[in-house]
Amino acid sequence: MIAALVIFCATYLFLAGAEMPFLALDRPGGALAGAAAMVVFGVLTPEQVYREAISWDTIVLLLGMMVLSSVMARAGIFRWVGFVALRRAHGPKSLLAAVVVVAGLLSAFLVNDTVCVMCTPMIVAMVEAASLPPLPFLLALAFASNAGSVATLTGNPQNMLIGTLSRIPYAHFTAALALPAILSVACVYLVLRIAFRSDLGAVRRIEVDVPPPELHRGNAIACAGALVFVVAGFLLGYDLAWTALVGSALLLVVTRGPPREVFAQVDGTLLLFFAGLFVVTHGVAQAGIAERIFRALEPGLGFDALQQTLRFGAFTVAACQLVSNVPFVLLGSHWHFSAPSPATSLRSPRWPISSSWNWVAGMEKCPSSSSLRSEPQRRSYPFCWGLPACSPNVAWACSLDREIVARQRRLLFSWIRHSHCRSL
Repeated sequence: MIAALVIFCATYLFLAGAEMPFLALDRPGGALAGAAAMVVFGVLTPEQVYREAISWDTIVLLLGMMVLSSVMARAGIFRWVGFVALRRAHGPKSLLAAVVVVAGLLSAFLVNDTVCVMCTPMIVAMVEAASLPPLPFLLALAFASNAGSVATLTGNPQNMLIGTLSRIPYAHFTAALALPAILSVACVYLVLRIAFRSDLGAVRRIEVDVPPPELHRGNAIACAGALVFVVAGFLLGYDLAWTALVGSALLLVVTRGPPREVFAQVDGTLLLFFAGLFVVTHGVAQAGIAERIFRALEPGLGFDALQQTLRFGAFTVAACQLVSNVPFVLLGSHWHFSAPSPATSLRSPRWPISSSWNWVAGMEKCPSSSSLRSEPQRRSYPFCWGLPACSPNVAWACSLDREIVARQRRLLFSWIRHSHCRSL
């Protein structure tokens, strides 16, 4: 147990961005080193790593969605969709609304990081051609892509983790989080419009003359068909990982592009990072450390449903800022599985709540996203700008948690009455 605790602390120090003078490891390197140490010091056996620790469904789902996004990017779909939407805007406010809608919609079905990377060049080119400040529109891309990604199980990596670990049906998850995501995207627009009212009100009408991006129509049609196929499979309840992998494989066959160039755009470092974290957190769970951490936190979470939701949510936000979303979700997954519940079906709503709070934590990290790395003159902005956009998800998490407790009480009272009748 001591070895597991030392390895866990050292690994999560690297995840928190700590630098050690005698080591030159980054976050993926720290996760890989921690995974190897779990085996070297006997916390886990190699067989446990292969059969129990790594969630291969998560790795395969990530790989399938990355390949699908890579082919779509090579076909020019992201930039073309952005160009068509932004070209219809005739003023700064309508341009801001177009950025928010496009980013939120694309991120709901595809990985939000890819949306940011692919749409940033087009947005920068259009705002520069219109002589507008780029910061409001790049913040809109970062915030809206984060807000839209919470709607589905494939919008961001932590949602993919939640989907594969919890086995929540795609349709059920989307039904629970679609409305908060839509409201949050609307709040993103309102917050940015108010925060940058002077910049957006300086120009009444804009004329943007930017050449349209190249679009490979045949491949674009194939990509649209593949996306419909994959999302339909998700909604029908087929396995998330293999539906995504089959869809991406079919797309590679139909488009007949060089697979090596497509695979070169797949983030293998992220897959390695996930695999290493799976091993580290499984070793922590095997040693009983994850359970002890939860038991230590439990008294401070309160006993009322609203208190538990808000306090654990605040802890989630703080922990995600420290070690990032994915490592915290992996550690917290062991708490979800161990949490008592009178009925197995009541465990699943805890996962959408976790996704909602992780989204709130991600709002503060939006300025470090890919869309803002091209901003030549970065401006600091107050964190409170993102708080109003978080409010729909916070309110939803609180109301859903209260509903869970109410359902638990009804089940408990029903069980007591049933037991009393049987005793008579």
